[in-house]
Amino acid sequence: MKQIRSIIVVLCMGLLAACQQAQVPTNYTQLNVQPTIYPDYLDVTVPVNIAPLHFQLAAQCDEVVTRLKTADEEVVLGGSAVCPDFDDWSALVQKAKDKSISVEMFARSGEQWHRYQPFKIYVSPDSIDPWLTFRLISPSYVTYEELTINQRCLENYDERVIYDNMLCSTETNGQCINCHYSQQGNPRRTMFHARQNFGGTMLNIDGKLTKVNLKTDSTLSAGVYPAWHPKQNVLVYSTNNTMQSFHTRDIDKIEVLDAQSDLIFYDPEKNEVSSIENDSQEFETFPCWTPDGRWLYYSSAHFEWRDTIEKSSECILRYKDIRYNIYRKSFDPERHTFGPRELVFAADSLGLSATLPRISPDGRFLLVAVGEWGTFHIWHRDADLWLMDLQTGQIGPFTEVNSPTVESFHNWSSNGRWIVISSRRDDGNFTRPFFAHVDKDGHATKPFELPTDDPNYHREFMKSYNVPEFMRGPVTIKPQDYADALKRPALDAKFVGHK
Repeated sequence: MKQIRSIIVVLCMGLLAACQQAQVPTNYTQLNVQPTIYPDYLDVTVPVNIAPLHFQLAAQCDEVVTRLKTADEEVVLGGSAVCPDFDDWSALVQKAKDKSISVEMFARSGEQWHRYQPFKIYVSPDSIDPWLTFRLISPSYVTYEELTINQRCLENYDERVIYDNMLCSTETNGQCINCHYSQQGNPRRTMFHARQNFGGTMLNIDGKLTKVNLKTDSTLSAGVYPAWHPKQNVLVYSTNNTMQSFHTRDIDKIEVLDAQSDLIFYDPEKNEVSSIENDSQEFETFPCWTPDGRWLYYSSAHFEWRDTIEKSSECILRYKDIRYNIYRKSFDPERHTFGPRELVFAADSLGLSATLPRISPDGRFLLVAVGEWGTFHIWHRDADLWLMDLQTGQIGPFTEVNSPTVESFHNWSSNGRWIVISSRRDDGNFTRPFFAHVDKDGHATKPFELPTDDPNYHREFMKSYNVPEFMRGPVTIKPQDYADALKRPALDAKFVGHK
């Protein structure tokens, strides 16, 4: 009985300590610097519907108190990890909408308290799409099978697996899945491509799963990089002969490149494939539609073969000669025909290579990844994002969102006010999603990292986020349903000529 009473006393003391609110110190020394925190949320702008920003003070100290305040709303938290709960955070951001939350951090070492210069978290009334899909993959070259396609709710920390690559992999027959893609963020119209074991293109059209084989005798490969028409149930893919080469002394480690690539058009209702571009001296890839569906943008590199050695070997030896420009083609939505190509951005004239064109939802801005050469800029530390104003034709580095290391894949939110950026600015090795607000004139705010419940999560998470896409809602199809559909025979698409 005495032991039970002791346990009760200990539990009550613990509850009392948990309920006691941290106290803001009144006597302190003022510092002339802002705190160093991780993730770096100093003076960032966030959407009103984002999950709570959790962060921690980098400095070693004995005690930390943080006050978050806006208007008549105030939250005081103790501990080096600053983790406001959902109720407190919601109250703060609602009061700070179109204004800011002031963050004061106090740190004690020994008997002395110090107060850092406050910083702000600005709150935009522009919401962000509630879900994000991405592929989680180890940044290595031998464990590629251990990967998943995930979806994460940006309004909280809920994360779910859409498909697990290991569901169809065995010790003798492996599988590798390309990244997830949707029609304008619609969770009921999505797709991904599987290679090797049970390979094929998996289409989810209004909840119906269909596995198709887009490789024909007249096409280079199955569909690789997709672009779903924004208004019709038709898709454009690039077909790619992709390979990789390893550096022995270069800090970039690896070069991933295409020895060939073309564009194809696919009509799922007819299960028909047509070629759009298949010039052997042009490497066309990364198609992208304009929001009205009347223009197709893509990257293409002109490469003249010397015919002295095998083609893939020549590409590897001359990889720095492969530079991509941005082109576009008009599209007739009634007849499903394309016009001649038009040059949009001649990156090669600047000694650069531009890939991954993405058009803002208002049709005004073109966002591209730019490096010194090649197509897979995720492996190039010099890679940055560039922004073109399609009204004026002006283009240049998007300095407001770039960092000293890699920026590669990127996408626009459905309202055009946010972009997601694949960046390695944390440590140079792992790719994380960052978000930035972009106003109607193309000016951006400081990018902020994907919020996590544990502020130290990404420093301990040994996988990269690959090809993040905004989604308007969650995909509800179960991973096992995808696996069952992949194990069925694929429908062979029929080639019907040139568009």
